[in-house]
Amino acid sequence: MTADDALRAARTRAKIMDGIARAERALFTRPAPKSARAQMKFLRTREKGSIKTLAERLGVSRKTVQRYLSGISTKPNKRLREALVQETESEWQPQVRAQARQRAASSGGLVISCRAYFGFGPEGTSDAGRVRDIMVDVPARHAAAILAAQEDGATENDLHQAVAEAVADVYFRQGGGGRANLEVRFSDVEWLNIKF
Repeated sequence: MTADDALRAARTRAKIMDGIARAERALFTRPAPKSARAQMKFLRTREKGSIKTLAERLGVSRKTVQRYLSGISTKPNKRLREALVQETESEWQPQVRAQARQRAASSGGLVISCRAYFGFGPEGTSDAGRVRDIMVDVPARHAAAILAAQEDGATENDLHQAVAEAVADVYFRQGGGGRANLEVRFSDVEWLNIKF
């Protein structure tokens, strides 16, 4: 694998993680805190009041956390702003997120839409790989595998494989027949959206 192929694969996997995060944000019934002070206060409560633990989690000093909590500092640098948003959204409305995940894994499934390269046949045939826009209803068994892999801290590569398998099974292998063992290549994802 060349360095260019590795970079392209990393971008593809990052889009899958981002797609799951966007799907979860769409579930929120109330907006997450927006200001740095409100985010710090919320995260401090999630850390049971420990400023030390919160500072370690955000990668800043305790004094920095205290300045934002007191309102002395109000505009975080880019790295801290991104960390605050990511950590706040990862902790925001856990029951809403858990209910949606349970529903998707047990009965509802997921809807995955993407524009990516799919290949499963030799070049020069009608089955040759090409960029396709695909939207599929992924059944609960595949949704459960994708969500369980993410919750278990699977690598981005493992998550990529789970999504690829779900799309390939639903879109390309439907109806079984001679396509039951079809190998599908899924790469070069331009965009990917997931809905619960």
